[in-house]
Amino acid sequence: MAKVLVSDSLSKQGLQVLEEAAGIECDYKPGLGEDELAAIIGQYEGLVIRSGSKVTKKVLAAAENLRVVGRAGIGVDNVDVKEASRRGVVVMNTPTGNAVTTAEHALALLLSLARNVPQASASMKTGAWEKKAFEGRELTGKTVGVIGLGNIGRIFAERALGLKMNVIAYDPVVTSERAAELGVELVSLDELFRRSDAISCHTPLTAETKHLVNDEAIAKMKDGVLLVNAARGGVYEEAALVRGLDSGKVGGVALDVFPEEPPGLSEIVKHPKAVVTPHLGASTKEAQLRVAVEIAQQVVAYLTEGTVTNSVNVPSVPREMATVLGPYVTLAERLGRFLGQVESISPRSVELEFGGEVANLKLAPVVNAALSGMLAQFLEEPVNPVNAPTVAIDRGIDVRELKSTAKGGFSSVVTLTVADAEGQRVSVAGTLASDRGPRLVRWGDLHLDVQLEGALLVMKNADKPGVIGNIGTILGESGINISRMQVGLHRASEQAASLWQLDSELPEDTLEKIRAVAYVKQASKVVLS
Repeated sequence: MAKVLVSDSLSKQGLQVLEEAAGIECDYKPGLGEDELAAIIGQYEGLVIRSGSKVTKKVLAAAENLRVVGRAGIGVDNVDVKEASRRGVVVMNTPTGNAVTTAEHALALLLSLARNVPQASASMKTGAWEKKAFEGRELTGKTVGVIGLGNIGRIFAERALGLKMNVIAYDPVVTSERAAELGVELVSLDELFRRSDAISCHTPLTAETKHLVNDEAIAKMKDGVLLVNAARGGVYEEAALVRGLDSGKVGGVALDVFPEEPPGLSEIVKHPKAVVTPHLGASTKEAQLRVAVEIAQQVVAYLTEGTVTNSVNVPSVPREMATVLGPYVTLAERLGRFLGQVESISPRSVELEFGGEVANLKLAPVVNAALSGMLAQFLEEPVNPVNAPTVAIDRGIDVRELKSTAKGGFSSVVTLTVADAEGQRVSVAGTLASDRGPRLVRWGDLHLDVQLEGALLVMKNADKPGVIGNIGTILGESGINISRMQVGLHRASEQAASLWQLDSELPEDTLEKIRAVAYVKQASKVVLS
């Protein structure tokens, strides 16, 4: 019998799945603190949680028999995923269980904005009857721009189409053909800003999407545009929203998420033209029931059959091949993460070429790892080696696996090439060094030898004197230690590339200083582990 502990409140239907499963013994002990959880976790092989339990390094250190942590919901911020991975514990979540609920909430926010529902309700509760003060607008025939066509964005788009709205969307990893199948017109971000009567955001918060909607973006929008965000706080710059509302450029803002939660009585929360809710996107009975049942089924399937579903940290590798394939899985995942962080390209095809000894292996887990590493840089929903192929197919991305005898002087080499709709191609190649782990040996036309781990500064610049010295000075003044540096030179174009391995992650303000240095063409921070 595999013992499973449920340490947060869970619906009775979810508990029933665990209690009735053959080969599973379930204990229900909601409300355990860190010390209490650490004291008893050693006897369990499975742990089911929501947001209350904290699966910390201390808890995992005591979890000598633990095989899987299942989170009923999408977020795993309360789980030390890195430590779980190090200890071989699978971490699962339910990335689609809240999708309908969150999409519906975003639509409710849009409707509330269009018809001034919260303001009118508040007015009537004072005894007033201000019919003329709250004149609204119809949504039928209006154009709504959807930023991000992941699970939630697609559901929102479908609902908006049902309201007879025109739907346009921006998503760098969805093809025009796939968007057309959804009844959606795919456009550039600038065009979305210009054409939309209303905009709803469904994208993750990354370095690229932070303050995606700012003063410059708002200036491109229609007068009176309605802005909705039920995705991640920080994608919309709150100060810019306030300025847009005050000037009348923005007709209304509806927010369910904030950079800091709870936000307190911030300017945007207090604004009379803002509709705000306390992160209610996933808060429905149906969604909570759905994620409880889903995570219970996933944990049972893993403990009784070895089936991995919606894992955020572990690829699906047969146990007997794990020793051989594991290092290549790591190499491929880091090549994908590296390319996704340094190259601005909307993937339409992905090619994995395996040369040398590695070509003799069953490589599906390695391909999936490379896909997940790259796609995770673009998408809101969690992408992992288990679901990466489905995510790619769903977005119309062609994936090819090639094998060859060519190995470029190495016993084995893995090459990842990504192409966009116009045929532009970018590629990276790596190999394994027995004493140093995964290595980057080529980036585009530049030949290198860089350890793929930790935090990196990756830079392209004109081959001019003084550039490297200036960068070193900036890093030193910022208190960032350089552990290694590798320089590559493309003599024909007089372009150089340098990869700086750092002891700590590069702050944004330091990165901006580096980008301002003369002759620097590109500078990116990369985090690999």
